[in-house]
Amino acid sequence: MATRFDPFREMDRLLGQVLTADRSAAVMPMDLCRVGDHYVLNVDLPGVDPGSIDVNVEDQVLTIRAQRTPHTEEDVQWLAKERPAGTYARQIAVGRGLALDAIQATYTDGVLTLTIPVAEEAKPRRIEVRHGEAASTQITANADQPA
Repeated sequence: MATRFDPFREMDRLLGQVLTADRSAAVMPMDLCRVGDHYVLNVDLPGVDPGSIDVNVEDQVLTIRAQRTPHTEEDVQWLAKERPAGTYARQIAVGRGLALDAIQATYTDGVLTLTIPVAEEAKPRRIEVRHGEAASTQITANADQPA
């Protein structure tokens, strides 16, 4: 059976490839929020091999990599092939004040969740302010005591 050439189908296929290449940032969509004293980053990675997920931090850059293996059955005639395969990576610049050595990662139901704690030195803290007379009285009392 001969396949008929359809220029519109070919244009649609080529346009789809171009749009897919331009959507590379959308391949790994994410949500980021702060919950109390930590940040939660959820990254959609459906269909990736959990063993291929790599998360690392270097020079204040968080890098996430994952691999989705293409299906390679023999004697298959694809009618639609829209799910991209290959290696995906996303880099996120992170600011100071995070405990980058305490990041926790889980992968469940196609979602990678990173929990990034705020560093102790970056957490808000209350500084006690003493009244001027009490402070000077305390200094005077300490000065009157023998050393």
